Amino acid sequence: MPLQLLEHPLGKHLITRLRDRETSPALFRTLTYHLTTLLALEATRNLPTQSCAIETPLEPMEGSTLDCGLVVVPILRAGLGMLEPFVTLFPDVSVGYIGLERDHTTAVASAYYRKLPSESEMQKRVTLVVDPMLATGGSACQALEVVRQAGGNDVRLVCVVAAPEGVGTVQHHFPEVPIYAAALDRQLNSKKYILPGLGDFGDRLYGTE
Repeated sequence: MPLQLLEHPLGKHLITRLRDRETSPALFRTLTYHLTTLLALEATRNLPTQSCAIETPLEPMEGSTLDCGLVVVPILRAGLGMLEPFVTLFPDVSVGYIGLERDHTTAVASAYYRKLPSESEMQKRVTLVVDPMLATGGSACQALEVVRQAGGNDVRLVCVVAAPEGVGTVQHHFPEVPIYAAALDRQLNSKKYILPGLGDFGDRLYGTE
């Protein structure tokens, strides 16, 4: 599936403010919420709906309601900053968690936690794996494999910033998974950080170092 980039003037404004090194953690969290809201709407544009007969104050009419629920799976810890908009927007959401910690020397992530809905729930819902930074693609692929083994069959990856290397890795291993991102950056540096990027998302989100 091709990479789906967010093409919206507000999205460009928000990602620019996120990149700014002078942005405080409090403002960073607010910007993340608003940008994730736009990404959530983009990543769910083709959710199935069903007809529904209702009565307005004036007359009967045929409307539409969502015909499936969502599973949202943030990759800990930075992915937590993207969770709330999905829970706020959609009426039927289950939340799973996958904990992956990246070694800053090797850039390889190791798993330390996982908690997902039942296999039957995963099979009948659309699953959105959320992680702000798609760098090498290693963490994303680990998470996608966990979700697939847990029963997820309609899976989408949502991130804020992606590097070409990470996009290529995910598309190679999971060609059926669409990737939704606010920006596609230039490249990774020697330490596997995205350039121009925005730094360590988790540290900036929570004011840590």
